Amino acid sequence: MATEPDERLSGGGPGAAARTRPGTLRPVPGLPPPASELSLEAAPAPTPDPYSSQLEDFTRLPGLRQGEIRDGRVVKVSGADVIVDIGYKSEGLIGLEQFRDALGQIRVQAGDVIDVMVETTFAQDGYIRLSHERAHRLRQWDRLEKAFFEKTPVTGLVVERVKGGLDVDLGGVRAFLPGSQADLRPKHNLDGWKGKEVSVRIIKLNKKRSNVVVSRRAGLEEEIQHRRQSALDSLEEGAVVPGTVKNLTDYGVFVDLGGIDGLLHVTDISYGRVSHPSEALHVGDPVTVKVLKFDRARERVSLGIKQLAPDPWAGIAERRPANSRVYGQVMNVTDYGAFVEIEPGVEGLIHVSDMTWSRRTRHPSKIVKRGDQVEVVVLDVNPRERRISLGLKQLEPNPWTTLAGRYSVGSVVEGRVRNLTEFGAFVEIEDGVDGLVHVSDISHSTQIKHPSEALRKGQRVQAAILRIDAENRRLSLGIKQLQPDAWELFFQNHTVGQVVRGKVTRHAGFGVFVELAEGIEGLCHSSEIAEGEKSPRLPPDGTVLDFKILKLRPGEKKIGLSLRAAVEAPPAPPQPPERAVAEPAVAEAVLSFTESEGY
Repeated sequence: MATEPDERLSGGGPGAAARTRPGTLRPVPGLPPPASELSLEAAPAPTPDPYSSQLEDFTRLPGLRQGEIRDGRVVKVSGADVIVDIGYKSEGLIGLEQFRDALGQIRVQAGDVIDVMVETTFAQDGYIRLSHERAHRLRQWDRLEKAFFEKTPVTGLVVERVKGGLDVDLGGVRAFLPGSQADLRPKHNLDGWKGKEVSVRIIKLNKKRSNVVVSRRAGLEEEIQHRRQSALDSLEEGAVVPGTVKNLTDYGVFVDLGGIDGLLHVTDISYGRVSHPSEALHVGDPVTVKVLKFDRARERVSLGIKQLAPDPWAGIAERRPANSRVYGQVMNVTDYGAFVEIEPGVEGLIHVSDMTWSRRTRHPSKIVKRGDQVEVVVLDVNPRERRISLGLKQLEPNPWTTLAGRYSVGSVVEGRVRNLTEFGAFVEIEDGVDGLVHVSDISHSTQIKHPSEALRKGQRVQAAILRIDAENRRLSLGIKQLQPDAWELFFQNHTVGQVVRGKVTRHAGFGVFVELAEGIEGLCHSSEIAEGEKSPRLPPDGTVLDFKILKLRPGEKKIGLSLRAAVEAPPAPPQPPERAVAEPAVAEAVLSFTESEGY
């Protein structure tokens, strides 16, 4: 039986015997020999002690084998050593430095159960030399090999960032974690990982070269796939499940249901108006959702939150019947009306035509604004189509229903010209009541083809009420009726046979037309130009002559004249010029309006 020299006799201190006899210790796979061994191997062998073999046999402890791995319990931490009980009559001794972790911290205390390797089979100074580091590394390699072949995760501590990735301590064995394998998506900045514990999978292991490559991403992908499959197996339409807001878009929210994402459309977040999902939810928020649709083949899930609450439209017709008055808040204003929330989740539309009795086209934003609190009248309720028609103008009585009681035919009113058309002008005499002045009712004497010849938009004019049709909302007005008719005045002041003076204004094939007053014309036939001439020479336009009245037809507004009869007749007594009488009357009839400021 070989003997080992006593370390104390050799003068090498604790562990010297092992270092002076290379080959007696079982090499630890994957670990280089201690630096002390490398430095002493080349040194000259000490002079053999003739008593060393006898002393070694005397101190050898039966039942221990060099290189044996045992479980030990830490008894005490004393100075630079750790005293360990391995269930033998002598306690073991381990250097405290062997318990320093990857970050340089000492991790041991009394009572800890640890792995130890027997380095000597004899007691030195009453203690057996043990190694925690070697035992732990052997056990750790066995554990890593098992995890590699069984593809199970292991936990490691990120020590530092290295080129291309991270250096991870797997309980005493260093491993390389590539940056592309650190997360599901590549991380450009890996500095924040230092000091964190990570769960990884071993994707490459070479024990001889102490080379270990790990991946955190592989474990995450497997976990996600497992969760995804578990979620798919448990999902069904109508189920209520928990989730986490993962992402926000303009049209909805993606919710993580535990491995599978579902879409929560913006219209399914609330019965109320939600313009953007960010108004109600944020990334990371926990939510409870209801599965509305589930396409298992395509793995598409439609979710809803509002479906978990009672539908506010249920029974709305009973709570808000037609003709009832309600208060609400204006939620949105469009070109065609305004939406008003009368209950949480219930909105009605005030159409632009139901905002005012006036026929003037006004944008809804001129009447109400978003956020306004308004009182409205419920006009119609359609729960099936989720539509409610509301009205503002219905809060006031219809001005047409009381029009006949406030105005009478023949009364004079004043208003503003709101619109001009080919057939007349619309004049607003009060808010919501417009009357029509037909083109034929603008002037007695002047023939007006378009209202713009006498009126313009925005003018204030006076007019007489000609006809009231409240049922059909029609009001006929006239301007010329405010002044005497020039034709009527002419017929009243002239008789057949009277000689009058006039101006030739235009020629026709059968004679000439003569202006007798402003807007009053008579006809002198060719046969009444000269006596006995079949083709008499017609007087040129602008010629002022005396004519004899041959015919007066007030109903047809026709006057017959004769030039030759006036020549044969005795001179007529001087008469006041009719133009001076007619012209102011006609002018006043046409321009009987007063312009408002700014026009």
